[in-house]
Amino acid sequence: MWLTRTALVAGLLLLGLGSTLAGFAIFTHRNPIQVITQTFVPTPQDVFGKSNLLVLVEGIDYDYTGNDIEYSTSSRSDMIKAVNLDFDNANVYALSVLRDLEARMPNGSIRKINQAQSDGGPKEAQAVIASFLGIPGFDRYVLLRIDATKDLINAIGGVDVYVKTSDCLMNHTGCTGGSVDYDDSWGHLHVHLTEGMHHLNGDQAVSYGRFRHDWCSDPCRVMRQNDVIMAALNKLRGNKLNTLVHASDIMNVVHRDVQTNFTQSELVTLASFFSGISLHNVHFAQTPYTADEELADGDDLVPDRPAIDKLVQTMLIAPPTPEPSPDAMALASIAAQSLRVDVENGSGVAGAAKLVAAQLHKQGFTIGDVGNADTDDHAKSEIREHSSVTFAGAKVRSALPQAFARIPVVAQPASGISPAPSDVTVIVGRDLASAAVAASNARATATPRI
Repeated sequence: MWLTRTALVAGLLLLGLGSTLAGFAIFTHRNPIQVITQTFVPTPQDVFGKSNLLVLVEGIDYDYTGNDIEYSTSSRSDMIKAVNLDFDNANVYALSVLRDLEARMPNGSIRKINQAQSDGGPKEAQAVIASFLGIPGFDRYVLLRIDATKDLINAIGGVDVYVKTSDCLMNHTGCTGGSVDYDDSWGHLHVHLTEGMHHLNGDQAVSYGRFRHDWCSDPCRVMRQNDVIMAALNKLRGNKLNTLVHASDIMNVVHRDVQTNFTQSELVTLASFFSGISLHNVHFAQTPYTADEELADGDDLVPDRPAIDKLVQTMLIAPPTPEPSPDAMALASIAAQSLRVDVENGSGVAGAAKLVAAQLHKQGFTIGDVGNADTDDHAKSEIREHSSVTFAGAKVRSALPQAFARIPVVAQPASGISPAPSDVTVIVGRDLASAAVAASNARATATPRI
């Protein structure tokens, strides 16, 4: 059993950023196996001899034969993520590289960056993408085969995702009643979803994540993929019983759909180290571009070099160091009822602010205004502190689910504003909204009916 569970967590790490954290969720209930592994397994710094690890995660493209059979021979990269595992601060940074960006190949030609995988496999992809980003190289790679995402989501029983159109994702308009509607019979892409919260199976989630057939194209495609990843992580971390029940199914996905050069012992070390990671320690961004132009291999994107260089610096080379959290005694000395909390919905999920406000009220806080934030495109939640009470924001944060223990607290002093704002404002992002909706649904299901 010990080897089975360890292999499960180690194997899930191969699924890239999303499934890495999914695997860690199995251990977050602190069973004896975790205590043993954290006691005897060496630290990543000792194993790898460095404070961070750069990993290239690729999902490969595929096509269909005349007999409608999937194949991926000489496939290009359909998804590219440069992932920085920051051991010193227990953070994970994932920089998505748009697959149509122009990059220089080893033979000197300028092609779409995803061509490198087709030309020379993971070795050439690592070299080309590292050169494009301006980093020395990648320490490891993870390659997701054709059905990895679909099979994983089916293995855990589907995910709850808030479906958004490109207008909603980019312009914060068209967020009521729009739809993501497209058919591509040859590519087996069929997506017919109205905007709002949906429970998606593997095929639906992949179709939604692959959709790019509108004005926004790849940038919104990456956002949708990240939303699917976060929805899967929220389910795996929030419903550990479901994760354990489907453990064998998840292992089958790993064995069938993943290729990597991580060793088994390296994966066990990483799984042990990141076992308690919060989703707020996972940071997403994507490479911007300035224009598109027609080259030999189609419509290519011209990279925004200054903006990309800045993202590489702050995510892959020298990420910021987080501030330390206050100790438990300092938080315990603050009476919850002494703090007035406003809750603003920045997720686009209807009713999310009310759900979070109700939970904070149960914890004893005085609830002020509950309404909408300035925009509804907040992927991650945040806490804004206006109070003169030291650690007021951290006190409110401590009342949220454990997965949100690292939500950033942003100091925004009242500065004599009249009327004075609440002590703390909670901006509910899509991450906290999904968790709140899932918890509410779980309570409703558990309530006996008479």
